Amino acid sequence: MTELGSWGQIQALADRVSHSIVGQEHMVERLLIGLLANGNLLVEGLPGLAKTRAVKALSTEMAADFSRIQFTPDLLPSDVTGTEVYHSVDGGGEFRFEPGPIFANIVLADEINRAPAKVQAALLEAMEERTVTVAKNTHELPPLFMVMATQNPIEQEGTYPLPEAQMDRFLMHVTVGYPDEASEAEVVRLVRGEQGRDSETERPSPIEQQVVFDAREEISAVHVSEAAERYMVDLVFATRYPERYSDELRSWIEVGASPRGTLALDKCSRVHAWLRQQDHVTPDDVRAIVHDVLRHRIMLSYEANAAGIGADQVVDGILKVVAVA
Repeated sequence: MTELGSWGQIQALADRVSHSIVGQEHMVERLLIGLLANGNLLVEGLPGLAKTRAVKALSTEMAADFSRIQFTPDLLPSDVTGTEVYHSVDGGGEFRFEPGPIFANIVLADEINRAPAKVQAALLEAMEERTVTVAKNTHELPPLFMVMATQNPIEQEGTYPLPEAQMDRFLMHVTVGYPDEASEAEVVRLVRGEQGRDSETERPSPIEQQVVFDAREEISAVHVSEAAERYMVDLVFATRYPERYSDELRSWIEVGASPRGTLALDKCSRVHAWLRQQDHVTPDDVRAIVHDVLRHRIMLSYEANAAGIGADQVVDGILKVVAVA
């Protein structure tokens, strides 16, 4: 595998994951973009759309530790981060830190909006700082670290919606829909084949974590022209000052995206360009990822909600009126 280079090995990783996740190519690509951009993802979709299967497949095909946290109303912050445990030693005793499930390379935070704010904050602090502090001691998270948090768009009763300031910490908010008819038939055949397959079937060697770090080095060298950079800034500023563009946008947007949105556009567009073997970012790369980057960073007005206007429609409107410099 090593002779393939970073790009070839990342493509091999994508192919392996896609082999077991049929009809969700968009989600698989966004998982890879999140991993290569060193960010965290919020994935929203109905039950049964392979969200858990996708992140598990990614960790299986890599030499990476996987951890799943099922968020429930009775979860405590220490259930996520870990805690100090008293151990008896030679007639005495001492406290030792027992790491929680957050200390893994790839963490699935399942139904994050079902846990109260304290637990959400413990997870999001780890995501932002890449450290966990317990009893005044700070513990580093692994160098390769990504959280994929999921939430269900239905059954909102008894949930704790993430505040906008915390949503902003996710690199992307990915929405997952149903597969088409052909893909669903292929899913049936895939699962049927897995049930009859010998569990001892030899699997290819997992892809090493160093491949991701090498790919990140190459991505950092992808060129962003002044025109592409200006385009990203203009898109974000259109969410903050929509009145500059149209009365319709002004009536839809309550609060626009923060500078994290611009930084996320830059990171994700460079990864998108690199995955297509480009050495520079084009406006098409920006447009390809702008919905995932901005949909959770725009607060809609009462008028937009009343009219059934969603964040994706607002981003579509912004793309129509913001020109490439």
